[in-house]
Amino acid sequence: MLVTFTFVYLFVYLTEGRGLPVTTAGTIAGIGGIGLVAGNFTGGWFGDRYGHRRTLLAGSALSGVGLLLLPELPTPALPALLALAQYAAGAARAANSALVAVAMPPGARRQGVAVMRFAANAGFTLGPPLGALIAAHWSYELLFRLDGASTLLFAAYAARVLGADPPRRAPAAGPQRAGGPGPGLWTMLRRRPALLALLPAIVVVDTVYRQQYSTLPVFLADHGHSTGVYGALLAVNGGAILCLEIPAALALRRIAPLRIIGTGLLLVGAGFSVLAGAASVAAAAAMMLLVTLGEILYKTPATAYVADCAPEGYQGRFQSLYAGASISGSVLAPPLGAALYDHAPGLLWPVCGALAALAGIAVLGAGRPRAGGNAQAGPAVETKVETVPVS
Repeated sequence: MLVTFTFVYLFVYLTEGRGLPVTTAGTIAGIGGIGLVAGNFTGGWFGDRYGHRRTLLAGSALSGVGLLLLPELPTPALPALLALAQYAAGAARAANSALVAVAMPPGARRQGVAVMRFAANAGFTLGPPLGALIAAHWSYELLFRLDGASTLLFAAYAARVLGADPPRRAPAAGPQRAGGPGPGLWTMLRRRPALLALLPAIVVVDTVYRQQYSTLPVFLADHGHSTGVYGALLAVNGGAILCLEIPAALALRRIAPLRIIGTGLLLVGAGFSVLAGAASVAAAAAMMLLVTLGEILYKTPATAYVADCAPEGYQGRFQSLYAGASISGSVLAPPLGAALYDHAPGLLWPVCGALAALAGIAVLGAGRPRAGGNAQAGPAVETKVETVPVS
């Protein structure tokens, strides 16, 4: 994550480094984003069928090669290259989550996810400033070469430290066959109605959450705040996550996950609602603190909850569903938020707050015990602990 800074500067590279019009650069970047989301949604199938380690290594290697080639290729080849490289990166992301899920027992998955997110956020906190320094003193092309080379080094390191994928078990009869077709996955999901409520809620709240990377800086600039204010807000976000996420995962590990997740979504909505009444630096800081607390509450437990819900042989596909939902806002947030802000700027933050609140209420409702059963009992159904040997 320390060197995964190219996506932050891709648009600037295309417009300034390649001299492309804004609309063309946006289209190319959008194609890459679609590839990333598609890789997250489908990469788990490869893990369930061929092994999560193999998927992680293949995805990282393909993504690394694509990033190395990007500065060398002509502009007409960039859409196809970015779509392929980002698809591979998305598949590797899903495989990474699945590896954590199968390596940790159900009772410790929240802590395992929190540790993984700590490492990722630590790298990302340092990465973009480092990327800006490299771009200012050398070139944007060097960013892609460093990212690509480092991704290949990561693949080599992962091949060394991760043991071989366990052998696939003989396929079971019926829809539960490992690596089986779509109807089998849908059957598994229908048996977990709380998960069917959670995944759409995550899509909605991620579209709201990622407004901080698209419309928020525009909103702040329109109200006279400098880029430095926006950078400071992002620093608050990263610092709070690094300090609080692991302690929160430990402190709340005995509380029902959907209750924590729903509360987190409500906090995200409350945060953006603050901006509906004020545009001061204090209001923006309050917004970021609330959104960050919501992120801490919902992201780690949601990842672990999906892992606990997954039956044997479906861990990769379940993680892909969550990974795709949790990054869908990167494609949906910019166009939807920009369109609303352009036509009715005063409605953007109230709508964001209301959508996140509705998502939170839906998840809290899904977590309530029902007659004849407990909504929180879903993860225990067909869940077995799997292990991945580590050398």
